Amino acid sequence: MALSVLALAVAVLLGASIYGVDRGAEAASAAAVEGLEVTYGSTVKLMHEKTKHRLHSHDVPYGSGSGQQSVTGFPEVDDANSYWIVRPAPDSSAKQGDAIETGSIIRLQHMRTRKWLHSHLHASPLSGNLEVSCFGGDGQSDTGDYWRLEIEGSGKLWKRDQKVRLRHIDTGGYLHSHNKKYNRLGGGQQEVCGVREKRAENIWLAAEGVYLPVNESK
Repeated sequence: MALSVLALAVAVLLGASIYGVDRGAEAASAAAVEGLEVTYGSTVKLMHEKTKHRLHSHDVPYGSGSGQQSVTGFPEVDDANSYWIVRPAPDSSAKQGDAIETGSIIRLQHMRTRKWLHSHLHASPLSGNLEVSCFGGDGQSDTGDYWRLEIEGSGKLWKRDQKVRLRHIDTGGYLHSHNKKYNRLGGGQQEVCGVREKRAENIWLAAEGVYLPVNESK
């Protein structure tokens, strides 16, 4: 009974149907399997390959730059503020459960605050690179929330534990992190920013989460 309630709660957050609840619960139990496909509507954590920190946000604004909701790298695995819902661009024909090909434009919605992973030309607080923030909400999204998926290697579909880069459409900056730590934020949180060059520090992997099954309908 407790598992059913948990599955229902997750499905409500994802906006899934009752049919999606059962299949979503099955996907959650299988999420430890490498090679599981990331689909639209899945709720995942993104792990920075170099530092193993998870992409993270919380209702704390930057003290400089845009003043928007801050985005950091968080060292602990077990934190609910590191979950992101994978969404297509608003003008896309993609549906919940569709597999995501390299080159696709995606959006990442922070599960807790409902804001979108965003970037712009403001300087990031610690390194002076492109600031990455969270902005907008369920009914408010613009091209500053658009990221192009670039899969490393020969794979064409995004899968769990696969190396990827996310390149911001408006600025051309890659989602990036490094060991520059915030003093005012506890828990060893580090800066997340955008850089326009391909570097080893802008590789991410989909890790823990609820992976919705691939939509087989045409």
